[in-house]
Amino acid sequence: MTQENKKYFNQILGGEPTNHNVLYYKSIDWDRVEDAIDKSTWEKLTSQFWLDTRIPVSNDRDDWRILTDEERDVVNKAFAGLTALDTLQSEEGANVMRDAVRTQHEEAVLNNILFMESVHAKSYSTIFISLNTTREIDEIFDWANNNEYLQYKARRINEIYQNGTSLQQKIASVFLETYLFYSGFYAPLWYLGNNKLENVAEIIKLIIRDESVHGTYLGYKFQLGYNQLSTDEQNELKDWMYALLFDLMENEEKYTEEIYTQVGWTKEVNTFVHYNANKALQNLGFEPFYPDGTAENVNPIVMNGISTDSSNHDFFSQVGNSYLMGESEAMGDDDYDF
Repeated sequence: MTQENKKYFNQILGGEPTNHNVLYYKSIDWDRVEDAIDKSTWEKLTSQFWLDTRIPVSNDRDDWRILTDEERDVVNKAFAGLTALDTLQSEEGANVMRDAVRTQHEEAVLNNILFMESVHAKSYSTIFISLNTTREIDEIFDWANNNEYLQYKARRINEIYQNGTSLQQKIASVFLETYLFYSGFYAPLWYLGNNKLENVAEIIKLIIRDESVHGTYLGYKFQLGYNQLSTDEQNELKDWMYALLFDLMENEEKYTEEIYTQVGWTKEVNTFVHYNANKALQNLGFEPFYPDGTAENVNPIVMNGISTDSSNHDFFSQVGNSYLMGESEAMGDDDYDF
């Protein structure tokens, strides 16, 4: 599909008038896949499909009641920040990368990512509704809409989505998926390791499982384009990337300080953020940058929680991050014997 035809197709989807003519619409053919990573990523994402409504967050109300006011404030603000960033990613992130897709199958994967980011954003509302009053929820969103550090990183990423090159957009998206989300993930993973808010944490682990695939896939697509650049172009883009990393990190450390100081976790959360910033760089094909950002330096309780391995859950009480979608089989004549 040419870029001209691609632009026309996007205009049609957006309801824009056009008098451009195309010869035909090319049907997607999953039997002929140009990039095997597209197919394997699609299969991975669809096989781990989930919905927040299948996890009984309300079962965590007893744990929620025994948390201190400061602890509840930390969790609420962490999730408010995640809601804002997932909303950005669902509305702009995957969408702006459509014009630079290499294959039709890549666009299909982006469609999946786009939808699941909306599921993530909606999941935080499920948590809020299950644990907070309407007035408290309004206060949470008011905080998110007006917090200078949260709004700064959202604006910074969106500026790149709107005005950056396709490779800059991929860098911003990988930073968001693999790095900027994780300051918000720290609290629920810590409580999971201390046997509290287990259903809330299961939603977070499901989200982390998705984000790990998103970040790896987008990083791979970035590397394909980056490797086609000249040495000078690579160096220029690398300098731009590190400038963005440092700018976002300076803001992120202020953000974590504002949220986590009241429970004394700021230093260890920043170490966790450094760890995930290193992971983002590795997804993009670069070496880790932050010396303290190693698994050994992260709180082991949180590192254990970040694992997306199967959880041992009673099927009838709650659904863990390894739950299986029901399998179906073809109907036969016997199914119609009543």
